[in-house]
Amino acid sequence: MSERAAGVDPKLLEILVCPLTKGPLRYDRDAQELISDKAGLAYPIRDGIPIMLPSEARALDQTSA
Repeated sequence: MSERAAGVDPKLLEILVCPLTKGPLRYDRDAQELISDKAGLAYPIRDGIPIMLPSEARALDQTSA
């Protein structure tokens, strides 16, 4: 099963927030990440499971701001 095929439950996406800012997340289907614009982090989704650990998150590029 590929990561893209796994998907994420839309109801889960509605209730998840950034663990650092408690702000909203947006789903990037192509990158399989949940993006916290406020924290500047992208949380990975692996096998359909969001990994909501700041230590696992990728810092967003700030050059496009």
